[in-house]
Amino acid sequence: MFIAYAVVAGLLALTLAASATFTLQRNPAITENMVKVGVPDSWLPRLATLKAAGAIGLVAGLWLTPLGIAAAVGVTLYFIGAVVFHLRAKDYALAPAAVLLLIAAAAVILRAAA
Repeated sequence: MFIAYAVVAGLLALTLAASATFTLQRNPAITENMVKVGVPDSWLPRLATLKAAGAIGLVAGLWLTPLGIAAAVGVTLYFIGAVVFHLRAKDYALAPAAVLLLIAAAAVILRAAA
C-alpha cells in the first residue's frame, strides 16, 4: 500500500504544485475557469497557497503518516469545494476537479492503510 500511496501522492503533488504555480502566475486557463464558477480574484493567492501546502504535505507524508493523511484529507476537501462551486455555477465541465477529488480520496485511503 505504501508504494501505491507514494505513486498517487507524488503525481497528485506534482499536479497541485503546477496548478498552484499557474494560479499565482494568473494563467488565463486557470483564472478564466475560476471566474466562470464565481471564485473572487482575491481568493487566488489563498487557493494557490492551499494547493502548494497540500503538495508539500503529501510528499512529507511519505515519512510522517499523520501529516500525509491530513494533507490528503485537506486536498480532498479542497476539491469537494471545487466540485460544489462548479455545480453551483451550473458549470458541468467539472471532470478535472472530480478526478482530482477521487485521486485525493484514494490518497487518504492508501496512506491510512499503509
